[in-house]
Amino acid sequence: MKAVIQRVSSASVTVNRSEISRIGKGLCVLVGIGTDDTRKEMDYIISKMLSLRLFPDQQPPPNISTTPVKSDKREALPSGDEPIKQWTQSVRDIQGEILIVSQFTLMAKTKKGNKPDFHNAMKTDLSKALYTELVESLKTTYSADLVQEGQFGAMMEVNISNDGPVTIIVDTQDK
Repeated sequence: MKAVIQRVSSASVTVNRSEISRIGKGLCVLVGIGTDDTRKEMDYIISKMLSLRLFPDQQPPPNISTTPVKSDKREALPSGDEPIKQWTQSVRDIQGEILIVSQFTLMAKTKKGNKPDFHNAMKTDLSKALYTELVESLKTTYSADLVQEGQFGAMMEVNISNDGPVTIIVDTQDK
């Protein structure tokens, strides 16, 4: 299973010119399900989604000016001597929203030729069941009100305002 986890200021999914889901600050997660994936891989992805520290401190220390920003490290210039700390909070810590989008193309192999090979993607009926289980488990583990999803199997327009940009790829085969 692969997940592309993006820190976003907002994200939405549109199907047939109709917006079906929208989130504010949080994570947009594109999920690809492989032929051998099970609940074990799903649980690992959920754990990473909820615990990766991709967000900075919500409140800067009292002696910090947050207006000017260093271009090389994305830390506020201090009026004292402490910068705003990056990578300190998870989506759970900030009570951010999560948009989950199924994307079988993440499982593509491109070694031979120019046409992507999708044989490593799980068959539609099986992957739909595991994807549905992933979404429901995330809603139960985290918060149903803070989790939105795309439409499985549909051609979607996914609009993402990547914050940072911060994009992390989690592959259960790399654990």
